[in-house]
Amino acid sequence: QAQLVESGGGLVQAGGSLRLSCTASGRTFRRAAMGWFRQAPGKEREFVAAINWSGENTYYAGSVKGRFTISRDNAENTVYLQMNSLKPEDTAVYFCAADLDEPYGLASSANPYDYWGQGTQVTVSS
Repeated sequence: QAQLVESGGGLVQAGGSLRLSCTASGRTFRRAAMGWFRQAPGKEREFVAAINWSGENTYYAGSVKGRFTISRDNAENTVYLQMNSLKPEDTAVYFCAADLDEPYGLASSANPYDYWGQGTQVTVSS
């Protein structure tokens, strides 16, 4: 069964860094566009970043642009989210997702994504 598993979350002080990983198993996602989303308590899930299948193109939410970097290693079936200069408002559960239908896509809405991970908690203290 195909699944995505996130890891790398934790507690960090404001200004610190974390790197999240999303590893796929059960099938290859090398031809899938991938995205990261997050959901804070009491808020709707929001887009963070997306990357196309080759890694050549990326797209970021305005709130994280310049601080977060999405990348992928197709040989390892893994997508990363490097998060620097973290702020308390970045606190959320972070989810990765795969869009199998549009390998060149950089969708910022949740609908195009076919597979979702279970999420990893990121907490940024002030």
